[in-house]
Amino acid sequence: MATLRPRIRAVPLRPVLLFLLVPLIYSVSRLHPWSPEKGVCLPPPTAPKRPDHLVLGPAAGQGRHDRLQCHGLKALNNIGISSDRNYSGEHISFVTVFTTYGSVPDGDGKVPSDTVTVGNHSYSKIERSMAILNTFTNFIKVSMPRSNVIILTDPDSKFSVNQGSATLMPIEGNYSRGNLMLQRIKSYIAFLEQKLVEFDRVEGFNHFVLTDSDIAVVDDLGHIFKKYPHCHLALTFRNNKGQPLNSGFVAIRGTRDGITKAVAFFKQVLEAYNLKYMKASRMLGDQLALAWVVKSHLPSALRKFSKHEAFTGEVNGASVLFLPCAVYNWTPPEGAGQFHGCPFQRFKETFDA
Repeated sequence: MATLRPRIRAVPLRPVLLFLLVPLIYSVSRLHPWSPEKGVCLPPPTAPKRPDHLVLGPAAGQGRHDRLQCHGLKALNNIGISSDRNYSGEHISFVTVFTTYGSVPDGDGKVPSDTVTVGNHSYSKIERSMAILNTFTNFIKVSMPRSNVIILTDPDSKFSVNQGSATLMPIEGNYSRGNLMLQRIKSYIAFLEQKLVEFDRVEGFNHFVLTDSDIAVVDDLGHIFKKYPHCHLALTFRNNKGQPLNSGFVAIRGTRDGITKAVAFFKQVLEAYNLKYMKASRMLGDQLALAWVVKSHLPSALRKFSKHEAFTGEVNGASVLFLPCAVYNWTPPEGAGQFHGCPFQRFKETFDA
């Protein structure tokens, strides 16, 4: 499975994206440096403007047989889409947190601009956000047509989705931009606790993949649950000392034990966030809290984050599968919306660095 991250945050083959679907996800806002000793953000360095069009020159992954190869805007090799032939048989619900914002003061009292320009076209921020959300659901419909999408949102948020593409689930909370990552953890907990209440009344069960709403799922992620039947949840890691875990993808086994362990895990992440990282960047605190919880229970994981190999470990009583971002949660190095060098896992089980 796979997911790509053509990422523009709106407001976290074979098992490849979501990670690569496990979706490939792209998060520019999470690349800021931080001070692990103090858990606060450092001033962001000056960086060149991200391109708003496909990169036509050399790109990461060029020439690799297991990556998407492009010439101009055309793909030179084929990536087969999911079908009944490679369907894992696992039932999965994709869960994301999404809300929209109008031209009203943000938490800092400033009124954001209502338009964004992409190439030669200008869109309202709500139009852009909805386009990203629709792309997210459309990728899932193509790659995993038997899956469903659940959007956790602010009850006061004013948007709608095409009938049949997703289900809106309002959850009370503070969805302001500055509080969104904290609220996302709270919304996940509320959602999972509701699923526990419903568990005995529902025939069968679904696994859950909690993701950002700006990913592209490119293959069936159900293989993760099949290949690692004893894991309660899965996280994606990268070789990044400050932010080794990407909170934009969490897979949860849909058993009572799996959901219970996931709730306990998220509650500990929420506690760490509240106690240690409330002063961190508004899009960074959840990842710092996530890494702190994992390191506290499983310090040996730190030595493995520099490798591109999946591994398992126990975190606060939960069996956690760690999957490499390079395969399951890929971020295009060229910037948002870039696909050159996109990994897909059609021939190999693991990604060779």
